[in-house]
Amino acid sequence: MAYDEALAERIRELIASERGVTEQKMFGGLGFMIGGNMAIAASGQGGLLVRVDPDESEAICAKSKAEPAVMQGRPMAGWLRVDVADVKTKPQLAKWVKLGTTYAKSLPPKKKKR
Repeated sequence: MAYDEALAERIRELIASERGVTEQKMFGGLGFMIGGNMAIAASGQGGLLVRVDPDESEAICAKSKAEPAVMQGRPMAGWLRVDVADVKTKPQLAKWVKLGTTYAKSLPPKKKKR
């Protein structure tokens, strides 16, 4: 499954004011990076993949419909999946974009590969 291009465009609009944003195709999706750290992605599996503080993952899942992302059969703290049905409106999507960008900005920038 390819990522939802309309969802990617909606993310792009919300993240446009952030400094240092780049886009990178990965795992069949489109990731939005800040300082080389992924903040949020239009997932190739549908919906969003959102990066959050690993220490806050469980609490965020408990008060939302987000679920821990599972990679190679293991749930990954700090990575959440959000179904496209839960980001139909701009405010719904903006909440997840803010969470992802806030966490990505808190990380040290990655060094550029040569």
